[in-house]
Amino acid sequence: MEEKILLVDDEESILNVLSYALNKEGYETEKAYNGQEALDKFRIFKPDIVILDLMLPVISGYDVCKKIEDENVGIIMLTAKNDIVDKLLGLELGADDYLTKPFDIREVIARVKSLSRRCKKTSSASINNNFIVIDDFKIDYRERVVTIGGKELEFTAKEFELLYLLISNINIVYTRDQLLDLVWNMEYIGGTRTVDTHVQRIRKKLGDKYEKLIMTIHGVGYKGVNPYESRNKG
Repeated sequence: MEEKILLVDDEESILNVLSYALNKEGYETEKAYNGQEALDKFRIFKPDIVILDLMLPVISGYDVCKKIEDENVGIIMLTAKNDIVDKLLGLELGADDYLTKPFDIREVIARVKSLSRRCKKTSSASINNNFIVIDDFKIDYRERVVTIGGKELEFTAKEFELLYLLISNINIVYTRDQLLDLVWNMEYIGGTRTVDTHVQRIRKKLGDKYEKLIMTIHGVGYKGVNPYESRNKG
C-alpha cells in the first residue's frame, strides 16, 4: 500500500515539484493551497505524512499543526525563514522535522524516507516493556494511552514519546540534546526550549502526585524516577 503525503503550500510551483518528485518515489500525494483546505483534505485523504508550509492563507500552518498534532501522522514543516524561533515553535506545536526554503528536492525525499521509517518503527514497537505501572499511574505503549486511577490523560504524540522514553528508562539521565535527537530525531538546532516546554506540559498534565516522575538534573537534562519504588518493594 502506497504511503500518502499531503502537501500544503500556497505556491503552486512548489506543490508541483514536490508532488512530481514524491510520486516518482512511489508515494501517493494530495495538494492543499491554504490551511482550511489542508484540514478538509486531511480528514478525507488520511495521510501518513504532511509537508506543511507555516506561512499559509486562511489558517496558518501553525494552527494546522496544532489541530493535527494528536493524530497519528508525521509532520515536516516548511519555512522561508532562518529564524530559529520559527523552527522551535513549529516543533513545540507537534512537527517532527523541518526544511528551510529554498530546499533541495533530494533532501526532501531523504527527510520523508527517514520520517517514514521512524513512524513505522514506532507503530511496530516491541511487545516487551510496553505496559508500565507505577502505583495507579499506567502507560500502555501499544494503545498509546496514559491513565491515572483509571482516568485517561490527553498527551500529544511528542509528549507521549518523551514521557515513555523517560519512564521506561528509570534513573537514566538524558541531556536535552539527547532528548531532542531521540524524540524528534534532530540534531541540535540552537536551542533546547522545545524539550523544556514539553516537560513542563507533561508535568502539568500529570498533576501534583506524578509530576515528580520526571526529575530535572540541573545543568544537564532530565531523568525518569519512580518515587514509589521503595514503598512497592516493601
